[in-house]
Amino acid sequence: MNAQDLILNIAVNLGRLSRWASEGKKARIQQFLEETEWYLKQLENVPKSSRFQQTFISFKQNFENLKNNVRLDDEWAEDALTWANILTHRAKLA
Repeated sequence: MNAQDLILNIAVNLGRLSRWASEGKKARIQQFLEETEWYLKQLENVPKSSRFQQTFISFKQNFENLKNNVRLDDEWAEDALTWANILTHRAKLA
């Protein structure tokens, strides 16, 4: 997969994570956090444009926080959804 495909896969997963956090489905959240982390590791190893680099660095930091502090509340869900939107829009920069 190229960088744009990986970014869009991550964005889709974040949207799902947001929905499941709002619905209280913790088991599904863990499953998709693991899958998203796998995509993120793949993304680290593919060429990315310099224009996407700062977004990538910021997202990695924020994803670690999301992954390590899972909460089934609206704030956590909104953080995940915000990153889904950011990555969707910035995928074309990759």
